[in-house]
Amino acid sequence: MHPILDFLWFAVFATYCYIEALVKCFIPVKRKSVAGEIVLVTGAARGIGRLIAFEFAKQRSRLVLWDINKSGIEETAEDCRKLGVEAYPYVVDCSLKEEIYSAAEKVRILYSKCVSSFPGFHKVLGNNRSTFHPGQANTKIYDINILAHFWTIKAFLPAMMKNNHGHIVSIVSAGGFVSVPFLVPYCSSKFAALGLHKGFTKELSVLGKDGIKTTCLCPYFVSTGLIENPQSRIIPVLKPEAVAKRLMDGILCNQKQIIMPSPVRCSLWWKCMYCRVLKAHQKKTSSDIKVLH
Repeated sequence: MHPILDFLWFAVFATYCYIEALVKCFIPVKRKSVAGEIVLVTGAARGIGRLIAFEFAKQRSRLVLWDINKSGIEETAEDCRKLGVEAYPYVVDCSLKEEIYSAAEKVRILYSKCVSSFPGFHKVLGNNRSTFHPGQANTKIYDINILAHFWTIKAFLPAMMKNNHGHIVSIVSAGGFVSVPFLVPYCSSKFAALGLHKGFTKELSVLGKDGIKTTCLCPYFVSTGLIENPQSRIIPVLKPEAVAKRLMDGILCNQKQIIMPSPVRCSLWWKCMYCRVLKAHQKKTSSDIKVLH
């Protein structure tokens, strides 16, 4: 095709896509039901993982809960059962491939047909306020933030593809788009997690597996205990309860990407134009950051 015709086609198609996206903003989206679906939540002992487990329990899903914290995961499971749903806790260290695969096999035995899986609910524990952490801590960050996603998806995706049914959720971070000073290992691992999510989402589309939905959550600082002193003069620190409810809403609507809060979403859209503003904001925000053990 002639280069000019190529350009015109691209311009028309791009305009159509923008108009379609704008129109969809004003059209109510039909929510799907996840009642009776098998839902895996990792990192479910506390924080966003625990709260999203409760959200799925309210939707009458059957829950498989993973975490390294035995007492915490059992407490979450018991609280979910009080809501009238099945909940099966497993003590799993998601930084270890062998434990992920072993737990996945137990889930397959428990449910002969795994129809829905939601990996990606992880918490990251860093070390101290420095550009680079000691080697072992860095390795743990990458093991949990990226390799755990990879191995968990690899363990469950074949069954989902066979049935062309399921939903994969990745909790990333706004730090997967814009690096934050003194959180280099964390942010770089989130860049990798975002790339992994985008990559397998595109592959599923190319393979025609339109029955498998994906959602990527990218929140700003959340007051879950990861950051000792999460403060911001401009953008509010998010409450985990609000994040969990927003994520549940996005899952039920098959929303592909959720960026929270709105100021961060807008700043990411325009980051190329306002890079100086973002840099100034980072200086104000990161001065008091300290990552806990």
